[in-house]
Amino acid sequence: ASVHTIDYPPPAHRPIRTEEEHMPNVGRFVLAALAAGVIAAAQPALAQTTLTMSSWVSPQHHLTSVVLQGWATEVEKATNGRVKFTMLPKHPSAPPGTFDAVRDGLVDLSYVTASYTPARHILPLMAELPGAGDTALVNSVAYSRIYWKHFAKVDEYKGVKLLGVFTHGPGQMFTKRPVSSINDVQGLKIRTGGGIAEAVARALGTSAFVKPAPESYELLKSGVADGVFFPMESIVSFKLDTVLEQATLFPGGMYSSSFGFFMNEDKWNKLAKEDQAAIEKLSGEHIARLAGRSWDEADVKGLEALKKSGVKIVNASPAFAAEVQKRSAPIVDDWIQKASAKGVDAAKILAEFRAELKKVAAGQ
Repeated sequence: ASVHTIDYPPPAHRPIRTEEEHMPNVGRFVLAALAAGVIAAAQPALAQTTLTMSSWVSPQHHLTSVVLQGWATEVEKATNGRVKFTMLPKHPSAPPGTFDAVRDGLVDLSYVTASYTPARHILPLMAELPGAGDTALVNSVAYSRIYWKHFAKVDEYKGVKLLGVFTHGPGQMFTKRPVSSINDVQGLKIRTGGGIAEAVARALGTSAFVKPAPESYELLKSGVADGVFFPMESIVSFKLDTVLEQATLFPGGMYSSSFGFFMNEDKWNKLAKEDQAAIEKLSGEHIARLAGRSWDEADVKGLEALKKSGVKIVNASPAFAAEVQKRSAPIVDDWIQKASAKGVDAAKILAEFRAELKKVAAGQ
């Protein structure tokens, strides 16, 4: 019988075995683990970042407690805790200075209404014009869609990272005395937030002036103001029900207020791409829906509180509403002219916005 043998090379020609080949299996496992650890250490971990945010209304106001805080919580969850926000105890500027405060890094995240900065933010005033949506949600979503489609390229929010736009609910008239017609409002001292609201108030023949919302109580109580233009929610938020006599409601409101929601650009650029992507998913129309729903819920509570407070709630007569619409028409024309100077087809875009309002109201 033949014997099968394994023909090893002669010693002189055998390959030299490495030190690793002499190691037992456990040793090889340890070496591989160490090597993997070195590679992992060489890859930068996603940094954890805590950003500041602030609100120029009270901590109890839904813009602070629901919109800002709610959105911040969503971001923290979406980034697995890598991006967090802390609320400053005090807003670092007067409300109209919020855009500059974020741009200059006094705070990393906040919001402001375009009414406070109408010379800088002309295009957003479209959403403030009379004839907007019946609810904040409808108005906000329609405006958001139009903004990102037509206005973002003009970039009137240059210098900050714009995350979303939205509006408050229908703006109504609140006075310290009864009003039932256009004649009753002539000469009344009306506090507004500026922008379209101020223009409408002046068109009606009032003596309109601009002051930040949180000052409204003292203005009314001291007699500096005879009335205010606000959404329903604000009367309760700023405790104005004790210094007012009548709420006059117009279909769809006489105006709205357009808000920008934005972050410091340098802080945004320093975030990891993965975290930027997570935040982008929670921006745009998501913010419009979050803020719109929040404002509508607050408006419902505001109406209920007004009914309990004794403030008389009156629906404007058809004649009064028609007069407001007639006197407001030149304001719409003025916006079209100013917006067109920015290089957009303002009349066409406004018509598209109004069509979008109907689509959103129909659930599209």
